[in-house]
Amino acid sequence: MNRCGRWLIFLAVFAAPAAGLAADDYPNKPIRLAVGFAPGGSSDTSARAVARRMGDSLRTNFVVENRPGAGGNIAADTVAKAAPDGYTLFWGAVGPLAVSPAMGTKLNYDPVRDFAPIGLAVTFCNVLVATPSLPAQTVTELLALARAKPGQLNYASPGSGSAGHLGGELLKKLARIDLVHVPYKGGGEMITNLIGGEVQLAFVTVTTIKSFGGSRIKAIAVTGLKRDPTLPNVPSFAEAGVPGYDATFWYGLVAPARMPPPLVARLNRELRAALADAEVNKPLDAQGLVAAPSTPEAFSAVIRSDVEKWRGVFAGVKVSL
Repeated sequence: MNRCGRWLIFLAVFAAPAAGLAADDYPNKPIRLAVGFAPGGSSDTSARAVARRMGDSLRTNFVVENRPGAGGNIAADTVAKAAPDGYTLFWGAVGPLAVSPAMGTKLNYDPVRDFAPIGLAVTFCNVLVATPSLPAQTVTELLALARAKPGQLNYASPGSGSAGHLGGELLKKLARIDLVHVPYKGGGEMITNLIGGEVQLAFVTVTTIKSFGGSRIKAIAVTGLKRDPTLPNVPSFAEAGVPGYDATFWYGLVAPARMPPPLVARLNRELRAALADAEVNKPLDAQGLVAAPSTPEAFSAVIRSDVEKWRGVFAGVKVSL
């Protein structure tokens, strides 16, 4: 055997153990977790709760970095370009990983090709609410009113590409009604204008309903496939007359593509353990989030499916982010 052949055998013998060591030695320094939104919201709160528990288990520090901008796309782009060594992760949301490509937004990353899904973390839904003066109490009454006044009813959301915007466009498509989208730069001004009657409808979080109650805004339906357990008297759109309506949103953990499978498996186990912790679930429950751990493969399927779903919803819709 020549020298080249002996060298190839040497590499084969020592390369296989090296793949295992990637997980055995991990981690030996802090892990950076990028969040695409500002501190204080549900994305940030859930990321910090899970990161704290995973850091304790892995015996390292998780450094949560808030990189808001472009609906989470800036943070996603940063992580997509990072080394796939397990030390840079992304608390991915449906926006940058599924909605932005579905809207045709020009991106510097591919949500399917450039990330290694680790696992789905939590799911949540929104609630369609109306100003008290709107003469509609139910989904059926709202649809009848919208069909009688095409283009005259509006709905507000915290911004183009937000969960509220998605919920509204899905309703327009499935119910075949014409509503005007009014995007805001945040939820505070939106709620103020809804209460004041400047907008008629809005998609808000479950926690917003709990904060304002039924005297200042009225809940019409939740966007999830089923009723939210914390709002048992509010029906889902699907059960109230819009078959197939499901605007369930999520956060999950991803890493740069080509991360070694042993690291993906290790982080998936740690994520699942964190989501099973009662102390982690307390802040999640307070934000209306439901723990929904999954395998990496299942999370990958969710991302791919949502890209196609929202691409169909936004086909022909002009959106500026």
